[in-house]
Amino acid sequence: GDILLTYTTSGNSGNVLEAIKAAHDRDMTIIVVTGKDGGEIALQNLLNEGDIELRVPSNSTARIQEVHLVITHCLCDLIDVQLFG
Repeated sequence: GDILLTYTTSGNSGNVLEAIKAAHDRDMTIIVVTGKDGGEIALQNLLNEGDIELRVPSNSTARIQEVHLVITHCLCDLIDVQLFG
């Protein structure tokens, strides 16, 4: 099925929160890459059992974004291996 991949350093981005709700309405799996304490995504318990949160436990936005970039490179590498061996 379809997957929604989102990034938010705070977990409070309104557009991301709405995208998660819309994706669930369409029975999509969610992968959310967050930072700090997970923000509203964690507080509102927005993720379902099959969803994944990758949280960077830092209060430094710059550090969170750096780790988000590393996560992105890892995901790209995994996709590359799956597609091309």
